[in-house]
Amino acid sequence: MKALLPILFALPLGTPLAAAPAPKYAVAAIPASLREGAHAVIRADDEVVTVKSASRLVHTVHRVVTVLDNAGDDLGRFGVSYDALRTLSYLRGAVYDAEGRLLHQLRAAEIKDEGVGNDGVNFMTDVRVRYADLRQPQGPYTVEFDYEIVSDNTLFYPDFQPQAEEGVAVQAASLRVSTPAALPLRYQERQLPAGLAVGHTTAGSQEVYEWKLADLAAIDDEEAAPPLTDRTPAVVLAPGSFEVQGHAGTAGTWQGLGQWTYDLNAGRDQLPPATVAKVQALTKDLPDARARARRVYELLQGSTRYISVQLGLGGWQTFPASTVASSGYGDCKALSNYTRALLAAAGVPAYQALVGAGSDHADLRADFPSSQFNHVVLCAPLVTAGRPDTLWLECTSQTEAFGYMGSFTGNRHALLLTPEGGKLVATPRYGTAENRRVRRLDLFLDAAGSATATARTLRTGQEQDLYAQLLHELGPPDQKKYIVEHLRLPTFTLTRCNLAATPAGPLPGVVETLALTLPGFAPPSGKRVFINPNLLSRLPALPAQVGERQADLWLPQASLHADTVRLHLPAGFQPENLPAPVQLSTAYGTYATQYATLPDGTIQYIRRLELKRGRLPKTAYQGYLEFRRKINSADKAQVVLVKTES
Repeated sequence: MKALLPILFALPLGTPLAAAPAPKYAVAAIPASLREGAHAVIRADDEVVTVKSASRLVHTVHRVVTVLDNAGDDLGRFGVSYDALRTLSYLRGAVYDAEGRLLHQLRAAEIKDEGVGNDGVNFMTDVRVRYADLRQPQGPYTVEFDYEIVSDNTLFYPDFQPQAEEGVAVQAASLRVSTPAALPLRYQERQLPAGLAVGHTTAGSQEVYEWKLADLAAIDDEEAAPPLTDRTPAVVLAPGSFEVQGHAGTAGTWQGLGQWTYDLNAGRDQLPPATVAKVQALTKDLPDARARARRVYELLQGSTRYISVQLGLGGWQTFPASTVASSGYGDCKALSNYTRALLAAAGVPAYQALVGAGSDHADLRADFPSSQFNHVVLCAPLVTAGRPDTLWLECTSQTEAFGYMGSFTGNRHALLLTPEGGKLVATPRYGTAENRRVRRLDLFLDAAGSATATARTLRTGQEQDLYAQLLHELGPPDQKKYIVEHLRLPTFTLTRCNLAATPAGPLPGVVETLALTLPGFAPPSGKRVFINPNLLSRLPALPAQVGERQADLWLPQASLHADTVRLHLPAGFQPENLPAPVQLSTAYGTYATQYATLPDGTIQYIRRLELKRGRLPKTAYQGYLEFRRKINSADKAQVVLVKTES
């Protein structure tokens, strides 16, 4: 067989060979101090915001992330959303190996493009997302993404916070903002490193601002720490003047921002005459405004349902009340607007209010007027017996208690929308007087050491929020499954499980009734039996702090837990020793226990734990750790029984 000539010989002399791209982003170039404790390192996060006019801005991003191990793999994929008001110009990507050699260039066919939850029934939106997955079988590897968004929604400017996850270090990041001098930039710097100053220059008619970050070590996941958004460097941007689809407004004050939203929805609260007549007939015999509001709320919950609407300007402009009256559905804006119209028909004035909703949503920054909201509720400033009696209504739920905000929108600020503009107000506060868990437990021990128990637990306020969801959204089998999975008991059988709402009152409540069998609960040891009567309310200790504490101490919810346990002894046994009472009083809360033998021979154990809400300096964590350790120790205390001589 004739030997084949190398292909190289077939090329004309002087033809250059394609050279491989020079390596970049080698892992070895990352300082060791940034790799320590990190699952990923952001090599570059360079963002440019160019304000073109009051109605348009352009946001370009170049982002490079080195994934060090599997725990950082989520950063190997990337998605960016867009909609009718935000156009995605491009999305590009590449992935490199540990030495910085190019492994793969992202192809257009590999980019997925999907709608976001648009089923036309519960969610109506024009939001879509393009995403790419460049994850590798194992790290380290580096991904690089570039994209550009052209936004015609200047109510929102992009925020800059490159260190958005725990376990992620930042090698370099920058933000550059260019805006016409006629549209001054509003910004707020948060948690920036000491000495870091914004660069501000003027180029013709443009004002240019620039921030640069470097060498941010990964942040550890610490117990009882504030959300990461309150702990890492950020620059928050907002417009002074803006325009959305021809609707111009100002955001430099809460009054101005609220005025824009109010005017956008003005005149959309007209009800059909038949609906007005129905409301007036339902409420005509109720002279008290709160009673009329309750009747209207019952009508709302029984005749409407919630869907999410995010279609262009529909993210801020509501359906007319007449549309909700005929269709029976709407989003938070539409349902609160509809309820406001119903209340007006009943002679009860009310206002919509913008709020940042969610149990983990931080309160707004009152000193930086800007759109920090994702939800709309209703506020009726009532007066009862000559005293303010403000009523708040969540209009999207068919099961929420009348006048209750809970952990979803309580304990924060909202922007009231009035004809005179926006007014910053506080939503209802829920503390230890409201957030209560009161339990009565009876424990029946037999001579062989097995036991049965019955427990009735009343939860109110924010303590009942989760259990109200279980009650209204799950059937009894799934309720029981959840409760079984969260009982911290070694061996037991749940023989009865029931959840029920308390009668209507100032606060919603859920009563949980349980019955359990506990085989081998407290087997005799010779003549003695050792029993821990705190069956269901033990509070675990916290792990010791490793290294120097970095974050403040954050206690997000105040609560009161009160337990009464009755220990019913088998015949022939009596208490030999009862634990000493415990009394703790600290800046974090109070704790007390006491034991007593009742006249009928039953042993009674009473426990009371009150936890405060607040944010304390990081130096307070050690004291909180000790407080929790003492509680945990007291919660494990044992009653000693002894068998009497026959």
